[in-house]
Parts: sequence; structure tokens; C-alpha cells
Amino acid sequence: VQLQASGGGLVQAGGSLRLSCAASGKIFSIDSMGWYRQAPGKERELVASVTSGGTTTYADSVKGRFTISRDNLKMAWLQMDSLKPEDTGVYYCSAISRYSNHYWGQGTEVTVSS
Repeated sequence: VQLQASGGGLVQAGGSLRLSCAASGKIFSIDSMGWYRQAPGKERELVASVTSGGTTTYADSVKGRFTISRDNLKMAWLQMDSLKPEDTGVYYCSAISRYSNHYWGQGTEVTVSS
């Protein structure tokens, strides 16, 4: 499985961005898709994920502001509203297969200015 992320950029606090992730390859094996982020000097953390059945998980810090969605085939999106400077980081698209293989896309940088 290959993952291609896009949509990052520079935005002012309170603004919005929409990240996209396109999967290719053995997409039939994908169970969940999600987004992780890594802020400077910090560990990579889960932001949001969605299973093939539609179950979503969000980090407490983004609940009510971010929305993850997918088309159940090969696309996933992360709508990010009311962005805060602490949302700054590199965002990575991820996919987990039914066989528990974890795949990563390249990162896309999100910078929120105050």
C-alpha cells in the first residue's frame, strides 16, 4: 500500500485546512486510515482515524475541531477547523491493513501562526 498526502500549508489561527490522503496498491486490504502528527521536538501522535466500518477516533486535543472521513476505498480526508498554533507539525497519513500491517505516507507540513 502506498499513501500520498496533500493539503498542508500555512494558515492563521482560527483558520481551516483540509488534508487529503490517496491510497494505491492493495487497497482492498486496508482496514483503517488515519492521520498522525509530529510537532518539533515531540513524538508522533495519533490525531484521528476511521475504520472501514466508519468508527472514528480523535485525540482529545482535536475533538470538536477536526473531522476525519473516507470513501471506504482509497481516499481519506482530515478537515481541520479552528486551528491553533499547537496544531503545527508534520501530518502523516497512515493505513492499517486487516493483517495489522501499518503503512505511512510522506508528511505534509501544517503551520498555524498566532
